[in-house]
Amino acid sequence: MAMSDYKYQAQAMMRDYLLADPLVPYTSVLVGIVLCKMAYDLTRLLSSFYFKGYSSLTKIQRIEWNNRCVFCQKTQNQYIYIAQGMSSAHAIYITAISLYLVLSTDLFSDHLKGPITFRNSIISTFALGVSVGYFITDLAMIFWLYPSLGGMEYVLHHTLSLVAIVYTMLSGEGQFYTYIVLISETTTPEINLRWFLDTAGLKKSSAYLVNGILMFVAWLVARIFLFIYVFYHIYLHYSQVEQMHAFGYYLTLLVPSVLFVMNTMWFVKILKGVKKTLAKWP
Repeated sequence: MAMSDYKYQAQAMMRDYLLADPLVPYTSVLVGIVLCKMAYDLTRLLSSFYFKGYSSLTKIQRIEWNNRCVFCQKTQNQYIYIAQGMSSAHAIYITAISLYLVLSTDLFSDHLKGPITFRNSIISTFALGVSVGYFITDLAMIFWLYPSLGGMEYVLHHTLSLVAIVYTMLSGEGQFYTYIVLISETTTPEINLRWFLDTAGLKKSSAYLVNGILMFVAWLVARIFLFIYVFYHIYLHYSQVEQMHAFGYYLTLLVPSVLFVMNTMWFVKILKGVKKTLAKWP
């Protein structure tokens, strides 16, 4: 009986306080930061036990290692342990949530009445808050070790993303476009795996080649074609976009445009890298 009482009290606290509408954004951001810390520490702990080369990495490499995703593989001569860093954990999480909300629910369905630019829910707002927690954590690490973890292009990318997600989380406006853009995070695990293979001295392995091709395809679909769809959707629903607050209106037009230019520049580099790798491949 006592256990049931405690369970009821815990559920009541979650409903009335942590998940109450006014507190959802702040609770979710805190959850996101805590989860990032847990993923980072867990990766560091497991890597120190299972990967022999971890201790020989520089401080910056270890920090970046803990932030990235790697793969797990066992061979006859060595055991390569690859953990799930906070960067890839967030990418998998937000991609799954974005696809679920956009494709598997009616939240953003055209069959519903009312502007799509004003649709939101507790789940969609909470999920964005967790993502805000990640971007705050990652941006703080970039500034802390600048420019070791990334130059101004990463600062610009993360700052634009953070401002846009915070606005749509707090206002409830434009969540559809935010989630469509966040699907592009599906390319992050491939980027992280490329970094790991390079750091682990496996740049000439077949895994490096296959991952490079997958990264090229994923980038083309999620960061080029998908953004073109965003612009097309904004064009078709421009009358609804105009109804947004002025700040949200300009964010909806500006952020995807800037990110698309950056994505295109990075895509050209990826294409050159794939060509270079294939040319050297036996």
